[in-house]
Amino acid sequence: MSQKDKADSRIELLPEGLRLGGEVLPLLAGSMHYFRHDPATWRPGLEALVGMGFRLVDTCVPWGVHERAPGVFDFGKEDPRLDAGAFVRLAGEVGLRVIVRPGPHVNAELTHFGLPERVVWTKECQAVSAGGRPVALPVPPLAFPVPSYASEAFHAEARVWLDAVGRELAPLVWPTGPIVLCQLDNDGSLYFRDGVYDQDYHPDSLALYRAFLEERYRTVEELREVLGDPGATFFNVEPPRRFRAESSDELARHLDWAEHQERLVPGALERFRRVLEAAGLAGIPTSHNLPLAEAATPLDPGRIGNVVELLGVDYHHRASVRESDTIRRRTSELAVRSSARAHPAYASELGAGYPPYFTPLGDDDNAFTALTALAYGLRGYNVYMAVERDRWIGAPVDHYGVPRPNAEHWRKLGAALAHVRFWELERQAPVHLLVPRSYRRLSRVLHAFGPVSAQAVEVLGGGPELGSLETNLSGIEPRCVDTARFLGALEIALDREGVPFAYSGDDVARHTLKVARWTVVACPGGLDAALVERLVRARDRGQALTLGPAPLAANGAFRRLDPSPLVATPEDAVPLVLPLDDDAIAVAVAAAKRSLALPELRVEPGVARTTVHVDAKGLPRVLFVINPSAAPIVAKLNVRGARAARDLLDGENIGASVGAFEIGLGPRSVRLFELELET
Repeated sequence: MSQKDKADSRIELLPEGLRLGGEVLPLLAGSMHYFRHDPATWRPGLEALVGMGFRLVDTCVPWGVHERAPGVFDFGKEDPRLDAGAFVRLAGEVGLRVIVRPGPHVNAELTHFGLPERVVWTKECQAVSAGGRPVALPVPPLAFPVPSYASEAFHAEARVWLDAVGRELAPLVWPTGPIVLCQLDNDGSLYFRDGVYDQDYHPDSLALYRAFLEERYRTVEELREVLGDPGATFFNVEPPRRFRAESSDELARHLDWAEHQERLVPGALERFRRVLEAAGLAGIPTSHNLPLAEAATPLDPGRIGNVVELLGVDYHHRASVRESDTIRRRTSELAVRSSARAHPAYASELGAGYPPYFTPLGDDDNAFTALTALAYGLRGYNVYMAVERDRWIGAPVDHYGVPRPNAEHWRKLGAALAHVRFWELERQAPVHLLVPRSYRRLSRVLHAFGPVSAQAVEVLGGGPELGSLETNLSGIEPRCVDTARFLGALEIALDREGVPFAYSGDDVARHTLKVARWTVVACPGGLDAALVERLVRARDRGQALTLGPAPLAANGAFRRLDPSPLVATPEDAVPLVLPLDDDAIAVAVAAAKRSLALPELRVEPGVARTTVHVDAKGLPRVLFVINPSAAPIVAKLNVRGARAARDLLDGENIGASVGAFEIGLGPRSVRLFELELET
């Protein structure tokens, strides 16, 4: 094969989507599950996706559905519904590329999340609780014991399936077939049983935990000193089974256990990937999806991003003020991470409809979520579900492939994004709020609600303010609740000044410290050494940097640093440390805006939000205006250089009066405009 042929057969992730040879394919996908449909309805469903403007179809390939006996799988020989290869080929015929999800866990609202019943009931495969019992997930329609990501017995079972499905699909990988992306597993937050002391005490997990400690602590003496256990060795050390720390010096044992959990999923994903590649699913990018409230789970985007090329986020939100703020945080962090990795900010699941055991999500909720996420930097999405099936309500295409009225929204949205080449634009955010992994780990360790995971509390509307236990700890006080409140107060102050901002993480700290004019680091009192080293170097280069609400006094395990490597100097352009004080935060934001020449994008009334997306020359091209409130509003804003705006969904043209726009919005709605610039 010539060098040109090799280049033409390579799939490359770009910020705009997937490069397939000479074609750049935006990631606009819709989900359809072939195994839930009569094959006679496959073509109408796929053609409906094409008619809605989708370029890809996303489908699960569930292990438990295809398995007939251990090691025996039906790919259409007995049941035509299970001919995954025929479905993929048909998708290619109608003009769609294909994203496959072979698991081993696919969820998809299937019983046992698509795993074989015999596997989840095999004791050696099951995750183990702190009390030594199987860990059950109470999810409709049938609770089941969840597998262990560390279990060698489970990996042996999964290897047989992944090898079989990989060989079945390998001939259909691009460029000889339409498969261009493969998702590994699904929502890897330990099957939503992700409390720090909830699981996984499986013997194979404990072996990995002890190996991790041996890697971290070079000698037994160091291990004993840090854990405060004179009898500990790398062969017998036990993890904590409940929170028992009485001082910050005792947090290390608990934080180590939480970090071990963060290593389990990427370690398993790496093993799944190797099996699939060996079976023939090589040469295409892999992905994984982060579920709702991912920041409260053991999912570490940095570690998972080292295994898969594309890290996406799931969106299933209601239209409301609180949820719009949540979408802003999640999406802006996703956009920063994606920019750092030069791949598209992607919604692995952008909700259209809902499963019957969820709170109902209407078309207005789905449209609000999609447009708000796009406003804050989303650049590609998979509409889940695009084609309806059992255990799903409200998809834009019915079970027989007939588009419903709400399909028109998705068609118009895709056409609007294509018209302005939206995936080539950028939302600029001069301020980054960097939330370290060590803070999120600490919040999980100090979570006070026992078997109810921090993720569940956050999904239900809480957060560290409702879930953190941080009383009666002597030493350096870990200020988790204050840190969460600090970030909230900072958001309010930045909004009042009209300064665009985005969230970030320490896995992309190098990128943040390069592109942001002002970086504010969420500091509960301690930070990991690697992040501190970056921050020290950034300050030496003159980077505007602030910690809050606590000064740096400890490392990530909350063992005291003496002296602190970050100390305020007269040369600091902004305060090095900001306390949790609304007035002080407001003053600091206003001062930073002046001294750092931060751009302004104000909108009135205060409940409204707006974002502008610019082209490669920095010229404003697209405007979003968001009303998350339950009342209609007239938003007033100014976009420098724009003289008119055309609504890309309803066609209304609005002119600027003396440079200012007045835009009417209905309750809980978002409008998307193409800007006309002054000549």
